[in-house]
This record gives sequence, structure tokens and C-alpha cells, in this order.
Amino acid sequence: MDTMARSRGRRGGDDVSPGGPDVFSVDCPSRLVVERIGDKWTLLVFMALRRRVLRFGELRDLVGAVTPKVLTQTLRSLERDGLVTRTVYAEVPPRVEYALTDLGRSLLGPIDAIRAWSEENGERIAASRAAAAARVGA
Repeated sequence: MDTMARSRGRRGGDDVSPGGPDVFSVDCPSRLVVERIGDKWTLLVFMALRRRVLRFGELRDLVGAVTPKVLTQTLRSLERDGLVTRTVYAEVPPRVEYALTDLGRSLLGPIDAIRAWSEENGERIAASRAAAAARVGA
């Protein structure tokens, strides 16, 4: 094994510290974070909640194309992970609001970077997909 490969850690990651967090390890808590933010709906939920507290219907409308069941599962996971709070008001009908926690807000910087990159490169990705589909279909 060359020096460069050894310096990247046991699984090839460039930032793996011996004995430190390792997202490639299935037992590492940091892997749970990567899996959570890599979920299909998580980033959109974060972007929707970044400006204000939202009710379920408002959140569903902003995210779009997500079923109520899947949005509920996503919100429950984010709440369990301490990234979102769910506040239920004893009213008729019940009012439920969702907001980012301080821990959730601390993710907004990286999420903003992903959003900016996505908006800047989305058309290139779509064109690449179309070209690949054309090659397969040809």
C-alpha cells in the first residue's frame, strides 16, 4: 500500500483520523447523520423550515410531491434526531407546528452550499441524464 493510500484511512476516506469518527464505519454515529441528510426529503424540509415555524400542511405544500405519510416519517426521524421540534397546541382542531432546533439550524450552512451547487448545476445534470438516456435508447 502506498503512503497516500495509508494516509486516507482504512476505507479510503481522505479525512479519516485514526480512532476518530469515520462515516464509512457502520457503527459510527456520524454515519447516521450522513444517512439522515441524504434522505430524499430532509434537505427540502430544512430549506422550508429555515425562515419560520410551519404547520404540517404548509410544510407539505412547500416541499411538494411528498405524501403525508412520508413527510410524517421524515419529520418524526428529524425530531428523534434532535433536529426539528414538534409543538402540539391543545386547540380544536389541534394545531401542530414544526421548527428547526439550534442543532438543526447549525446544518443550514452546509445545506445552503448544497442548494447553491444544485441550483448552479441542475441543468447540467439534467442534460447529462438526457444524453445518457439517449445513448441507452439508441
